[in-house]
Amino acid sequence: MVIIGTDSHKHTHTCVAADELGRRLAERTVAATGAGHLELLAWAARFTDRSWALEDCRHLSRRLERDLLGAGEPVVRVPPKLMAGARRSSREPGKSDPIDALAVARAALREPGLPVARLDGPEREVRLLVDHREDLVAQRTAHENRLRWHLHELAPGGEPAPRTLGRLPVLDALGARLGGIDGPVARIARDLVARIRELTTAVTALERELAALVRPLAPTLLALQGCGVLTAAKLVGEVAGIGRFRSAAAFARWDGTAPVPVWSGDTTHVRLSRGGNRQVNAALHRIAVTQLRSGPGKEYVDRRMAKGNTKKEAIRALRRRISDEVYRRLISDEMARSASNSTCELVAA
Repeated sequence: MVIIGTDSHKHTHTCVAADELGRRLAERTVAATGAGHLELLAWAARFTDRSWALEDCRHLSRRLERDLLGAGEPVVRVPPKLMAGARRSSREPGKSDPIDALAVARAALREPGLPVARLDGPEREVRLLVDHREDLVAQRTAHENRLRWHLHELAPGGEPAPRTLGRLPVLDALGARLGGIDGPVARIARDLVARIRELTTAVTALERELAALVRPLAPTLLALQGCGVLTAAKLVGEVAGIGRFRSAAAFARWDGTAPVPVWSGDTTHVRLSRGGNRQVNAALHRIAVTQLRSGPGKEYVDRRMAKGNTKKEAIRALRRRISDEVYRRLISDEMARSASNSTCELVAA
């Protein structure tokens, strides 16, 4: 068995083939283009029993990964943190692309159960739109903050109420009021009002588009109390296929809701995990906070506090419980989608 480790960059890919013992067999550097990927496949053809290990930096390796999968090659993703240990244990000093590629291959040999790469599905489209919406919201917030200072200068105490500048009627009234004021401050304020209106329209359109995408992808998840369209879109986009997690516990470890054991001798306790996907962790926390207002979430936290937990500890336990429920619902949605696709294929045949 030969493992081909790859160190990806914007313009080049460096690959090193290693045997089962991690010994270097061959190396090759190609351009990060379609022609370069074909050259790489031709070079690797000498190794009949092979698999590929790519450092998990998909902004650099996504195109190569897609071409390898399209050619029927098995590919695993190696988290960058696993390479550090492989480099430190190497007898070859320094840092170079071949050294990094060999470290990727050795990390893949050392660590079983690495994520298997697959072609991007509709989840990536959801994630791209969610990220774009968040960028637009951040821009709008910055414009709103600047606008409030200009409005304070023009008419102290006359600025709109907090969290209302994203509403089109408020912006229309504000634009009409500023239309009768001369001077550079008023002109800048009018420009900011126009930009905020434009961003608000774009954000609203993105939210509608996300709703249309997420509803058929995760109907069971959307039925969870406290999980709205935007939270569901965040979860679907970040998870990128729940089938890649072998269990609810593995999913909880990935999203940072699984506690970290800390014990020695007869003393056993756990501490809060600071790792994991913080975006997903924040989405789970939003669901937990919503459920705390009423329903099963509040009842669960009350029971935990009655047993001696602090409120923070109880909310952490609730967040882990919600993580398990999200895992079950995403699995259900994915199985339903697969069954529906299989039925459609049979009908088409």
